[in-house]
Amino acid sequence: MIFSRRRFFAGGIALCFPAAARTADAVDPYDEARAAMLAEIENDFRRTASATRLEQLDPAIRDAIARVPRHRFVPSDWAASAYANRPLPIGHGQTISQPFIVALMTQLLDPQPTHRVLEIGTGSGYQAAVLAHLVERVHTIEIVSPLGEQAAERLRELGYDNVKVRIGDGYLGWPEAAPFNGILLTAAPPSVPQPLIDQLARGGRLVAPVGPQGGIQDLLLIRKNPDGRTVTSRLLAVRFVPLTRER
Repeated sequence: MIFSRRRFFAGGIALCFPAAARTADAVDPYDEARAAMLAEIENDFRRTASATRLEQLDPAIRDAIARVPRHRFVPSDWAASAYANRPLPIGHGQTISQPFIVALMTQLLDPQPTHRVLEIGTGSGYQAAVLAHLVERVHTIEIVSPLGEQAAERLRELGYDNVKVRIGDGYLGWPEAAPFNGILLTAAPPSVPQPLIDQLARGGRLVAPVGPQGGIQDLLLIRKNPDGRTVTSRLLAVRFVPLTRER
């Protein structure tokens, strides 16, 4: 089988002020689960290094993930499982991605403090929150109106003011805010939409799961060279929900 040598990971769909500091005597009931999640992520980086060429989780990305309260980005009845290293349902047939996949895709994007990033597939807003700790501005598009509206409100409540949420068709991107240093897709199209390639800045990176709906997809890293040509690398076999379009 074509994927026999590649580790399989489930993904899916899956605003920047730091979270308020806790008092010295405050106890976070999620501390232990969060630490265990981060340890699993780091272990997955080591296990997939031969395919991804990333041997360890970048400290800045680890810190960003540690600072985002993942339990606020899942339905309340799933809060106890929020820090499990697996995708979880968020309603409307969508999921929040496995934490390892969030970390991996973020690191493949190579986010920098001056970067402007486009995310396609806001979901509950978790991936956008992680990115918001790492880049100057995040633009994120969600086609499912209730999810996008809830994510925008959640991000505002948590103090992420460098994220802009749009309800719409992610295939079209966000042309008036382009070009973007990075573009990340949290749902899988059968092929990467050309408008997104066009909106990627020279020297930028696009990370996306690409493949058939309901089947196994490839996690792709696309780099745009200074001359405008693109280079594509296939990394891991993954499974994401499909990237849908407006009708």
